[in-house]
Amino acid sequence: MSNMMNIRTAEALRPKTIDRIVGQSHLFGERGVIRNMLASGRITNMIFYGPPGTGKTTAAEIIARESNMVFHRLNATTASLSDVKDILSGTNSVFATGGILLYIDEIQYFNKKQQQALLEYIEDGRVTLIASTTENPHFYIYNAILSRSSLFEFKPVSPDDVAIALKRALEYLNEEMGKTKTVTDEVLLYIARTTSGDVRHAIVLMENAYFASEQEITRDAVDSFHVPVGNFDEDTHYDLLSCLQKSIRGSDPDATAFYLAKLLSVGELISVCRRLQVIASEDVGLAYPMAAVVTRACCESAKELGMPEARIPLANAAMLLATAPKSNSAYMAINEAMEDVEKGSGRNIPTHLQSPLFKGYKYPHDYPAHYVKQTYLPEDLKGRQYYRYGENKNEDAARQYAERIKK
Repeated sequence: MSNMMNIRTAEALRPKTIDRIVGQSHLFGERGVIRNMLASGRITNMIFYGPPGTGKTTAAEIIARESNMVFHRLNATTASLSDVKDILSGTNSVFATGGILLYIDEIQYFNKKQQQALLEYIEDGRVTLIASTTENPHFYIYNAILSRSSLFEFKPVSPDDVAIALKRALEYLNEEMGKTKTVTDEVLLYIARTTSGDVRHAIVLMENAYFASEQEITRDAVDSFHVPVGNFDEDTHYDLLSCLQKSIRGSDPDATAFYLAKLLSVGELISVCRRLQVIASEDVGLAYPMAAVVTRACCESAKELGMPEARIPLANAAMLLATAPKSNSAYMAINEAMEDVEKGSGRNIPTHLQSPLFKGYKYPHDYPAHYVKQTYLPEDLKGRQYYRYGENKNEDAARQYAERIKK
């Protein structure tokens, strides 16, 4: 089947009412906040954020339909300011009716000027804005829009809920094709798990497997269109992330590349980004502090690009970490300090550190080399050592500097 057919099938199965939405019970369930808003007849500006394929666009369409609003959709990756103005210029003609609901997908790609252009129409009520993003809205959306909107998180859909959508897909395909093909619950859950809560992806994968199967849709048919990593369940997820981290910690770039590829093959982009950023500080740490900065930049680039291009900046970050000098000195220091805090140690902070009103504090910048000896730790922890210099160029230089100013 062509990709166009996949798109049409996914669109045909898009829910038309709230009751048909799978997942997001905190928003659309019996006590869901958006369901209650619709029931009360009050619709506000909204920001939907969360991973792709979790129902953000579907929800916007349903809200417009049930509110008798004129629905307009723009994708910020391709739309311009003139596209927005063309839609907004028609608000006067519909202002007396249900009004306009403007849905902007991937709003993080609108610059500040484009977002500011929306404010005039939002503030006077001519337009109700629903915007969606896969990023943290506080980082990418203009504060003036955030302050006038309600934020709602769309979470990855659970495998059981994705399976509901897949059963509907099977019924639809059988009806369209005049067939009576079957699929086991085990295979449905396998598709659901390997698509990481992305309903749209799961339906496309299900359709491909449908046309690759005879009477029963098999796991082998699914794997023909999706690179499997064994039995990819929650344990496998954490096992592979552990393998990635241990390979980087062990300075093995080849194993690092292999486990990175395995994780990306099953859609674990976000988990990989999180783990690489942890590794940069936990395992490379002060031996090469810039590793955290570079890794962060590569991860942000990967999330913006999406797969398959995301593999390139992530490979750069992973290879950098695998080949960089290693130190866990900062990681060990905070762990030991946390243990003392949890034990209740160090409750009485030295008086001379608490406030400028208390006498006795010595301002280091008033002394040679900007250093003066004084007590910083609480009395019961005096002399306690948490940080120990690692054996690498950067920390050795820091150790020599500390020895020099303390002479």
